Amino acid sequence: MGETDTNTTRLADFLPYLLSVSSNAVSSRIAEAYRARFGLRIAEWRVMAVLGDAGALTQRDLTEATLMDKVAVNRACKDLEERGLASRRANEADGRSHHLELTAAGKDMHGRIMPLALEMEEGLFASFTPAERETFRKLLERVRAAAGALDPDMLEDRGGA
Repeated sequence: MGETDTNTTRLADFLPYLLSVSSNAVSSRIAEAYRARFGLRIAEWRVMAVLGDAGALTQRDLTEATLMDKVAVNRACKDLEERGLASRRANEADGRSHHLELTAAGKDMHGRIMPLALEMEEGLFASFTPAERETFRKLLERVRAAAGALDPDMLEDRGGA
């Protein structure tokens, strides 16, 4: 019998893949609901959610908080402004940037979306006990922190070293 190659694994057993497809499945369902009820794309909702929690932020801050690329954040901010859901004001601490904040209409929409978001969360995690939910939340926080600390150079081919 030949040896099993320990450097290969089935994709279905690869945890980053499972995390990614699970995240995509959840995001797709949420996107459908937000698009149908509020005309929002996921990027717009993420920006709204962060602004709803944190208040006025720069686009750079939004990029860091949402882990989305600058182009997606820029487009989401522009779309929210055009719809009157967010407004921009000069950043007094840095004349080169602006703060984006939710308008009264944006705050109202945020307030209407949050119950839907919590309802979807309840549906997704109905089979989890409260302790499992808390454990899952902590595990996800650890994965996110580990991903941020991961050295991208470790993925480079090092000539078999």
